[in-house]
Parts: sequence; C-alpha cells; structure tokens
Amino acid sequence: MFEVAEVGRSLSKSEYKTLEPQLHFQLLTLQQQLRNSDRSLIVIVAGVEGAGKGTVVDKLNSWFDSRDVRTHAFWDDTDEERERPHFWRYWRILPARGTVGIMFTSWYSKPILDKVFEKIDDSDFESELQRVAELERMLVADGTLIVKLWYHLSKQEQARRLEQDSPIAQFKQSPFVGQYARLYDQFTNVSERALRLTDSGIAPWHIIEATDNHYRNITTARILVTALQQRFPEPDSSPEIPTDGPVATATLSEDSRLTVLDTLDMDRSLSDADYDARLEAAQLRLHQLAWTMQHQKKNAVIVFEGWDAAGKGGAIRRLTAAIDARLYRVIPIAAPSDEELAHHYLWRFWRHVPRAGFLTIYDRSWYGRVLVERVENLAKRDQWTRAYQEINNFEENLVSHGTTVLKFWMHISKDEQKSRFREREGNPLKRHKITEEDWRNRDRWDDYKLAVNDMVAHTSTEVAPWLLVPGNDKKYARVTVIEKVCEQLEAKLQS
Repeated sequence: MFEVAEVGRSLSKSEYKTLEPQLHFQLLTLQQQLRNSDRSLIVIVAGVEGAGKGTVVDKLNSWFDSRDVRTHAFWDDTDEERERPHFWRYWRILPARGTVGIMFTSWYSKPILDKVFEKIDDSDFESELQRVAELERMLVADGTLIVKLWYHLSKQEQARRLEQDSPIAQFKQSPFVGQYARLYDQFTNVSERALRLTDSGIAPWHIIEATDNHYRNITTARILVTALQQRFPEPDSSPEIPTDGPVATATLSEDSRLTVLDTLDMDRSLSDADYDARLEAAQLRLHQLAWTMQHQKKNAVIVFEGWDAAGKGGAIRRLTAAIDARLYRVIPIAAPSDEELAHHYLWRFWRHVPRAGFLTIYDRSWYGRVLVERVENLAKRDQWTRAYQEINNFEENLVSHGTTVLKFWMHISKDEQKSRFREREGNPLKRHKITEEDWRNRDRWDDYKLAVNDMVAHTSTEVAPWLLVPGNDKKYARVTVIEKVCEQLEAKLQS
C-alpha cells in the first residue's frame, strides 16, 4: 500500500506559490457553503512520525476561517476519560453542523499503538477497527464529511530527517518520534492493516507522499477541495448509506395488531402490605449496592421509556430515594436544543455517560429516534431504520467498557392511560402533567405499539435486554423496577 507514496513526487517553489492562493480561496468559499449547510467536516491527520503532520495542521488552520475550526490532539487518556468508554472522548468534541474539526491523532491512534506494542492481539485489533468503521458510517449517514489523510515517509527519509532536522523543526516533532522510528517496520505493517480494514467508499483514506513539503501541502488542499466540491452545492442531499443487518425483517405489517406488549400480564398487582415490605427491602438492598458499585468503581446506565402517564417518574423517584444523591444523576430528555440539533442525535447522550462508580438515569432516551421521531415523522425512514444498529453499537460500547445497561419499558393499557389522564386533569397538583400533546399522542396508540415492538425486536440484545414492566398497578411496577435493578447490579458485582 505505502509504496505508492515513495516515488519521489515534488513541486517547485514557484508552482507552490501559484497554486496555494487559488486553493486557499477555494477552501474559504467551500467553507462558507459548509457553514450554511447541515453538514460538518472532520479532517483526520495521521501518518508516519516526522512527516510534517504538525505543519499540515497549522496550514489547515490558516487556510480555513479559524472561527469555525477546532483542532483536537489526543494524548494519554485523562482520569475523566479512563472512567468512561473510549469513544466518549471523541463524541464530546465532534464538530457541530457547519463547522470543521481537525483531529491531530484520532480514534485510529490507540488500536495502532496497542497492536504495535503488543497490548492487544489480532482479534482485538480488528474488533477495535470494526468499531471505528461503524462510528464513521454512523457519522457519515448523519451528514458528516470525513476526510482521512495519511502522510507517509520511507524508512530512509524518516531517518534522514531525524538526523538533519533543524532545532525549530525538532521543536515541532512529537516527543515519541525517536521511539516510534525504531519500530518503523512494525508501525508500517500495523498501519497498513488498519488502513485496509477501514478504507471505505464513504470515508476513504488518502495516502500522501510527504517527502516534499510543497507537494504534501498542495495535495492536502486539493483533496479537501475535491471532497467538499462533491458535497456542494447540494447541501440538502444525503448520501445513501446501506444499513447493516436485516433491519426490516422484524417489522410488523400495518394490518397486524398483536405485539410483544400484548403478551404482558396486566393484572399483576400488590397489596399495600406486600408493597411496603418489598419496597423497603429492595430500597435498602439498592442503597448498599450503589455504595458497593462506587467502591468497586463500577457504573450503570438506567433507561426509562414508556407511555405517557405510565409511571416512569414514580418509579424513578422510588429508585433515587434509595441511592445517595452524590452517586447518581437523572437526565430528563425533552426536545433537543439548538446545540444538540447541531450534532448527531447520540451526542447529547454520550455527554452524560457516568464516570466509574456512578449511575446515570435517563428519563426517556436515545430511543426517541425509533419511537416519537419515527411515529411523528420527525426522522426519515432511512434515519430511524439505521438507528437500531447505531443504538446497539452505542450500548455495546458502554457494556464493553464495563457499564451495566438496564432498559425499562413501562407499559399500561390504553384504558388505564385514559383514567390517569382524567385524574391529572382533576387534580390541581398534577394538572401541569397533562397537555394537548398527550391526548394527541393517544390517537397514534397503535402506531406507537408497532414502533415499540420493532424497537424490542431490534434492540433487546444479550448485553442490553429490554425489561417490559406491566404498570397498571403502580405498586407492582415500582417494586419490580427496583428489584430488577438490584438483580442486575448484583450480577455485575459478582462477575
């Protein structure tokens, strides 16, 4: 692969002075189109040590309008990052729509380094790169343009540069350049495999010969201009990205009315005495488990979805009453803000992933993509169908990091919902909980049932299964939730 970047390409100084202003102007013009679109641009700068990647990053910041550009360099994981899934550090800095993010080192660095230094085997290496490829597929499907630039030097040219670089050039070098240079062959072999495994039509690699600085810089600018021109002036068109897996196979026909929700026993209930006894025992158990989780640096994510008035809030209040307030956060999810709309829909959930030892409770969640956004036509069909796999990958990222993921669907019958709506309207203390939108959503009850059925079919996985809770009896539902949480946390602590 890399032999294509060892042929001796170069540009004269006069050629560079002619071409560079033209490309600079084109990039500024295209950036203006990007700024006015619903797309973002990620530029990944990677390659052989000593190839001038730092200089390239400086050039990118001078060619683009710096007001809409952010450069991110990833070194060692911070304590904050180590306590969360690895991709959290990247999700939190993804560029908003209309802006540019430059990644000087990226999600490729860790798997390559870990493989070179034999911290992972071939299977783990390929699994990590598969996660990277899936992340890129997800971002591109959401409108992000990813340009991946690999700067190459031959082994001889790298050695020559290390011997001859001026003090100023050496100042710009990575502090690891000497160590990495001694492992040139290992880095080259591993990097070639990484590029082959992640080179795709939607996010291809561009290998750039970096021996001549003028050629390197002009080639970089040309690649960016070409990539942006392919996206504009059609800012409203979205690339056709194939979804992975048989997304549509489990979808019920519109004529079907039997769903997984219809299999629940809605007559389950508890007497007041049983409720009081079981609730007290479960809350005491949960209190102790939460502190054990903290001491063992284990974390958990608990998701609540369900019908309006199904008892999500009541279950959450009984749950949090048992946990020290320092150990958890409740994240209520409403309509996304302008800042959240400017990012991939999962971005706002990644931001709240808990540190080791803590719990995050989501009152509604990322499943809005395949529920309300699907039913109310707030997301296109290709967006919500591919979301099943995106959500599964997100949750697998959490679980592989050691996070316990619990997902509750709080279910009530349609008649019970109507009764609770009427009760809220008649109670001054609860009247604020009922809106015209709640009544309107009832008209789409069957559509939502089908959406829930598909959601369970596609996202109830071995690592993060759905727990469907019959909620016509509030006491039964609340106790069931807490007891299930205790069971799952205990299983995690014993694993």
